[in-house]
Amino acid sequence: MSTALREAAKAGELTAEQREAVRDLILVLADSKRLLGMRYGNWMLGAPELEAGIACASMAQDEWGHARLLYALLKDFGEDVDALEHGRTAAEYRSIEALDAEPGSWPELVAVNAFVDLALTLQFEALAESNYLPLRQRVQKVIEEERFHAAHGAAWLRRIAASGDEGHEAMKTAIAAITPIVLRWFGPDSNRANAIHDASLIDAVGSDMRSRYVERAAALLRDIGGAGAFGDLEPDFSTFDEATRRTPGTSPDERTITQIRGDRNREFLMD
Repeated sequence: MSTALREAAKAGELTAEQREAVRDLILVLADSKRLLGMRYGNWMLGAPELEAGIACASMAQDEWGHARLLYALLKDFGEDVDALEHGRTAAEYRSIEALDAEPGSWPELVAVNAFVDLALTLQFEALAESNYLPLRQRVQKVIEEERFHAAHGAAWLRRIAASGDEGHEAMKTAIAAITPIVLRWFGPDSNRANAIHDASLIDAVGSDMRSRYVERAAALLRDIGGAGAFGDLEPDFSTFDEATRRTPGTSPDERTITQIRGDRNREFLMD
């Protein structure tokens, strides 16, 4: 096995190019998981029925746990994990742009559940055989816990879409707003992406990830006649920062990040 394909137990065993790309990907996933957990958590009391609120609480807890697992990995890359979790501004977050604003309705939350959560799960699946061992060892736990999230999102999507014209249109509108952002989030087939793919640190990049996403999401879209939501499968990357997977100058809303940092309760933080 060549040096480039040798399994790495520490970040220091990766090349500088690989180390930077893997570090960036872990932070993107950790921030996205954290924001997703907040979006679920904020609907615990606003869901249309008690069981749905309980499900939101459970999914929020899963996502926060996944985020903490990922942030902890970054210590091996020389990062201050406490500062990452509690010290950054909204502008420093690398979460997927589809989570920047609080979902304004239950259909919007369900679209996040069904389509944004799916994108993150697919990205983890692409890391399931990663040659970076610390990441690979954590991925399976994440994937297993996501099965419930997928089932919840699919069930509610179908339920809302079947509730009548108003629900059907609300669901289609919410999905149409999210899917172009998600397809772009997977990034381009760049030299940077191919470097970690060729080293077996990830098993797909850019266009392959979009194809997997479209295939997995197709069944959900058929149920509501929303296949057109996919739009252009080769997005415009002219204003895309590959390291952050975001449009430069954009960020989550500051109120949510203030909640995440726990500004009002900092004095109660314990080591």
